[in-house]
Amino acid sequence: MVAVGLGGPNVDFSSALRGIAEKMRAVRGRGGDAVRQLAVTTVLYLAYRVGRMSTADNTVDALGNARAILEFEDRLGLPEETTVQAVFRYRDFLAVPANFYYATAHFTVAVGVLLWLWVFRPEHYRWTRNLMVALTGAALVVHVLLPLAPPRMLPEYGFVDLAALYGQSVYGSPDSGGLSNQFAAMPSLHVGWALLLAFALVAATRSSWRWLALAHPVLTTVVVVGTGNHYWLDAIIAVVLLGLAALLHPLVVPASATAWGVMGPVGPQPVPTR
Repeated sequence: MVAVGLGGPNVDFSSALRGIAEKMRAVRGRGGDAVRQLAVTTVLYLAYRVGRMSTADNTVDALGNARAILEFEDRLGLPEETTVQAVFRYRDFLAVPANFYYATAHFTVAVGVLLWLWVFRPEHYRWTRNLMVALTGAALVVHVLLPLAPPRMLPEYGFVDLAALYGQSVYGSPDSGGLSNQFAAMPSLHVGWALLLAFALVAATRSSWRWLALAHPVLTTVVVVGTGNHYWLDAIIAVVLLGLAALLHPLVVPASATAWGVMGPVGPQPVPTR
């Protein structure tokens, strides 16, 4: 889907390989930056996990908020999540891949895209990283203010825990302890991250195939609703928060342009000499 330094069907393949080799040699001179990025990411992730756990035991409020969300969605005229879940519920050939996608794609796609951007499109990496941090921080605030049980915890509304039925569950029972806060359904970072990463690939590449990246957030939305892990509003709020982060980003980071431009100049990287 992504071409790195490839100019067309008649391109000199050896030249393309040399271009990639030069990129990789330049990366060798950015080891300090790699360590800094890894350290910052680790600290932010741990802070996020600790923050999420502050509402992990708020069962009463989380279930009450979940019922309120369903009533609000009904007033808005949104389709019922159970309609989507019914497509997966009795079809293990759909349910198993959906559970696997939910359990694995969220982090693996994020790591893969961010690593590719850092190596080959550092200017796009920076705004993508910034927006991801902003979205995740805003999500943490919502998690704390609005503990929310996912649909799979409301069997009285017709929901089922698809992962419990078919495997690939990333959660235990709500009272099993551990380091997961199952009452952090809103917003859906699965959807928010997927949309951001798709836009990053579209912005950072010129291949006519780049638009296929948008299939990731669409599929992610269907999966998180179909598996009973999120409501429609979880996805909608994630998109709204991402949009606000994108609008505010140029004000917070004045050197940046839009997602479709570059975020300030990327200085020349030293190429090791022998």
